[in-house]
Amino acid sequence: MAANLVKAGHDVTVWNRTPRDVPGAKTAATPAEAAKNQEAVWVCVSDTKAVQTVLFGPGGAIEGISPGTVVVDSSTISPSASLLMMENMQEKGCEFLDAPMTGSKIAAESGQLIFMIGGQPHNIERVEPLLRAMAKKVIHMGDNGKGLSAKLAQNMNIVFMYEGLCESLTLAKKLGVPAEKMFELIENSMIRSGVAEYKKPFILAQDWTPNFPLKLMHKDMHLMMDAARENGVELPGLTKIDEIYEEATKDGHGDLDYAVTITLLEEKAGLRVKGKS
Repeated sequence: MAANLVKAGHDVTVWNRTPRDVPGAKTAATPAEAAKNQEAVWVCVSDTKAVQTVLFGPGGAIEGISPGTVVVDSSTISPSASLLMMENMQEKGCEFLDAPMTGSKIAAESGQLIFMIGGQPHNIERVEPLLRAMAKKVIHMGDNGKGLSAKLAQNMNIVFMYEGLCESLTLAKKLGVPAEKMFELIENSMIRSGVAEYKKPFILAQDWTPNFPLKLMHKDMHLMMDAARENGVELPGLTKIDEIYEEATKDGHGDLDYAVTITLLEEKAGLRVKGKS
């Protein structure tokens, strides 16, 4: 994302918890240094605690941000926690947008992300040139927090669609129908889906290199369930899928792509020896 901002001609300063330079961008020693004298500050880290630390911890961005700065958080975190961060930023005289995205690693590298944004339209307009460098689509979901709410619901769709794909492929394989033939059928029928198309080459190659690590999808599932409890919504299907992710995590798959969950079903069906790729 930062590389695409540089490529578009923007003046970019970066800071990362795991030190990493971006060609063409300045590298700061702390979040506060990265945020100093900037028109916009963009955050993209793994979870709610990480956002709180980067913004408000020792050397956090809040120490360097000037009044009037637009702070954009593209992390997938708790909507209710994000609203509290917005209030803290507003006390500093800053504007705040929650702007999670979808598209994974490939879309991030190619500048083809889809952003779903919560916040005031005039603040989105202020960062529109930056969004244009990173995204193929920007959808304003509503007030602050609504971008994150949409992201959790969106990722829930992905979780269910992929789990359904895994179960159908496992049953078909057990009945003697190869995955290649099932994908051909899926691609030419009403159940064609972006999830199946995206994951097809990885499933066929048994390649679990992380495009989106299982531990992050699992984290998002817990955010979904937390938001559901806060708002009186029952998610019985997601609760069941969570058991599969818990088992995959215990088996040491947390750093692999979440697509690896199909291997658990194959093991239970006697199609794979546990621990073998």
